[in-house]
Amino acid sequence: MRTPHHIATHSRFNPYEELGELGALDDGPLEEFLQEDPATEEPSRDQPSGDEDEEWSPPNHRRNGRRRRRGRLAGLPFALKAVVGLVALAAFFTLADRWALLYAERRAADALKDRMDLTAAPEVEIGGFPFLPQLVDGRLDSVKVTVPDVAADRVTLAAVSATAHDVRLDGDGPTSIRGARVPELNGDVLLSFADLNRELGASQVTFTGVGRDRVSARGTLPVAGHDLRLRADVRIGRDGDQGIDTQIGGIRLDIGDLATYRPGARASEGLHLTPKSATDLARETRKVRALLTMPSVVQRMGVPEATVREALSDADRLAELTGSERFVHQAMRINLLDLALAHPEVLDRLGFDTALLDALSRLTRPVLADRLSLGFRLPEPPQGELRLRDVRVEEDGIRVRLAGEGLAFGP
Repeated sequence: MRTPHHIATHSRFNPYEELGELGALDDGPLEEFLQEDPATEEPSRDQPSGDEDEEWSPPNHRRNGRRRRRGRLAGLPFALKAVVGLVALAAFFTLADRWALLYAERRAADALKDRMDLTAAPEVEIGGFPFLPQLVDGRLDSVKVTVPDVAADRVTLAAVSATAHDVRLDGDGPTSIRGARVPELNGDVLLSFADLNRELGASQVTFTGVGRDRVSARGTLPVAGHDLRLRADVRIGRDGDQGIDTQIGGIRLDIGDLATYRPGARASEGLHLTPKSATDLARETRKVRALLTMPSVVQRMGVPEATVREALSDADRLAELTGSERFVHQAMRINLLDLALAHPEVLDRLGFDTALLDALSRLTRPVLADRLSLGFRLPEPPQGELRLRDVRVEEDGIRVRLAGEGLAFGP
């Protein structure tokens, strides 16, 4: 049985004693906790280490993430490079094809200029794409040639445009082409009114379209120092399959208000007084008497001889004769050119220039028609057929449609 003393001793518990008991244990938990692992022990500062020469760098925690992203996008750059390469290759071949096309067009233009003896090289346009395969095959889809200012007889063709289809090249290869064969050709020719005015009218005659096949010529024509007003009508038509024919009609030259000249041998043609000049003549007694004294003039006027004799002897009868409207028409019937040949002094009294009358006598219808002619003929091709298909008068000139078959060009 425990004594109270024992109870009191136990109540005064000393913790240091229990801690000492724990330290007396060899393999206690505290010893294991406090004992350090030699492998993890930090090396001494005095002892050298194998990693002493390696510089320290912060760890990179993003490398694995980058590698994963590159793996996902690894195929895209190659596809882009392939597309860019194909585009560059296509651009290179296109550029080479266009360069070869331009070179071929220039060579063809120079050859046409030399063979056709043109003042300027024509425009050549080769159709179809690509060009190089056509050249290797020896056949072109189409070739369009535009030639400006081609001389054709007396006129200049303002523009000749022709398109050849399915052109077959003659030669041993693409670099040795000797000529070409054209199975089919279509084109048109324009005779510009502006050029016709400059060439035929010398800037004094103007040609204007007045219908599908008619052209009006208006202007002035210098004759023996006098500017005569010109009026003429030109009819355009085909001359077979190779030419354009022009028929000149209604030619008229006005010498002021004095007289009108129409070339020809009919009664209405020749040199005649205008109504105004005939009326003025009837008022001048001296000039009327000069005309009535010539039997040939009286005969052409159709005035009875008895009436003429009375008029020459009596002033009242003369005034009665010249005052009638019939006398004005009778005076206008006189061909002054015929009168000039027989009585040149009479026309001088009437105020006509004898040099002008002499020049008008030589200005016959063929001469005037030749000066106003718009006709021309197509050149004969060395091989094949070239013909006119249609002729039409347009606002800016005369348009001619062309057609050709079996044509050949070359040496």
